[in-house]
Amino acid sequence: MAVDSAQPEGIERYGYTQELRRSLGFRDLVVYGLIFMVPIAPFGIFGSVFQGSGGMVALAYAIGMLAMLFTAGSYAQMSRAFPMAGSVYTYAGRGLNAPVGFLSGWMILLDYVLVPSLLYLIASVAMNSLVPDVPVWLWLVAFVLLNTAVNYFGIEMTARINRIMLVAELIVLAVFLVIGVVALAQGKGHGGGGFHPIYNGATFSWSLVFGAVSIAVLSFLGFDGISTLAEENRESARAIGRSMVAALLLVGVLFIVQTWVASLLVADPDGLIKNGDAEGTAFYDAADVAGGVWLAKLTAAATAIAWGFANSLVAQAATSRLLYAMARDRQLPRFLAKVDPRRQVPVNATLLVAAVSMALGLYMEHRDDGITLLSSLVNFGAMTAFLVLHVSVVVHYVVRSGSRDWWRHLIAPAAGFGILGYVVYNADVAAQELGFVWLGIGVAVLIGLLVLHRRPALSGISGDGDGGAE
Repeated sequence: MAVDSAQPEGIERYGYTQELRRSLGFRDLVVYGLIFMVPIAPFGIFGSVFQGSGGMVALAYAIGMLAMLFTAGSYAQMSRAFPMAGSVYTYAGRGLNAPVGFLSGWMILLDYVLVPSLLYLIASVAMNSLVPDVPVWLWLVAFVLLNTAVNYFGIEMTARINRIMLVAELIVLAVFLVIGVVALAQGKGHGGGGFHPIYNGATFSWSLVFGAVSIAVLSFLGFDGISTLAEENRESARAIGRSMVAALLLVGVLFIVQTWVASLLVADPDGLIKNGDAEGTAFYDAADVAGGVWLAKLTAAATAIAWGFANSLVAQAATSRLLYAMARDRQLPRFLAKVDPRRQVPVNATLLVAAVSMALGLYMEHRDDGITLLSSLVNFGAMTAFLVLHVSVVVHYVVRSGSRDWWRHLIAPAAGFGILGYVVYNADVAAQELGFVWLGIGVAVLIGLLVLHRRPALSGISGDGDGGAE
């Protein structure tokens, strides 16, 4: 049966009922992705990427953008084949088989479920540095309650808030870039070579740069959250993939430009590489060099609000959709699939994400390595799930469907797999260990489901390993 290209493909043929409200257009999806990635995300982790890359921050972000563009291409192909909520969980489950989909969903949960806690914690620490009289835990609780209320009132409310926050972030970024460029023209900064942020022969090595990419990629995580809104997209299924690519290209250019300028404003680059940025203030120190204390405080406040409100707002929304999709297939407790009949949002999943974010954030706030630990788990979970996504494209299109579109269905996914595989290989050892522990738990849960005769299954699949619909 032909599908109207102007309308999103229905999910009824997969055995599901359309419960979420289709109200988002291409622009809403792009804004959602930009907000989730945060156009000023490098502000918060600039020092870590600078140290890890030997000062070649812009190069690390450029490679990270390339890897994510290949991944976005794979998302685009799978979202066209299966226009449903659930992200990698749905695509791997239908492109490969349901048990692999379960494990992929389990791994991406490291990203989706933990990232709101990470965002709330980073933002609360930043706000505490600006207003020391208000403790970190109180900021964290306030951010969680505020975002939960906004998400409960529906995806349209979230979309409106997104647009306002995006404009505010872009204004702050523009102020920094203008003042930063003027400061460089006046001779401020360390006076090093203008191209050192993209290549520095004194420190360059591929393993060094790709190790830094494993940190920098945190800034890009979130573009994939667009795929969780597939059942709230009112346009054709192609809008999901196009909005991912558009958001990645826009934010990638912004990341490269802002880190390039900030790198040239670092007062002591050798000291930053040697000693690191334990306080997380390297970017704000660079802003201080460019425009003084007021610019340093402005960029710090913008980071706190962007991470603690705007970014975590959409992170909570995306996570609740992933839990909703897995619960709908009875691979998580059924109560998470409950949709509020008036608001048309997965209410129980939204509240659970809020509770987990608050509890985990408050616990990690008392650990010295809380932010580092959460960051490691988030990155590892996302990148390993992306590896499975690339394999899903090849199997579904080339092996099963006999596609001869070699670029989109074989070469691009293979390139994305290769780049991300090398990034994972060069990632922090602690991240690898913790990630594999989580994977082991997921395997144990899967075995438990099999023993209880609750083998993972997806609605509308005619047979195990068959990615098509009945």
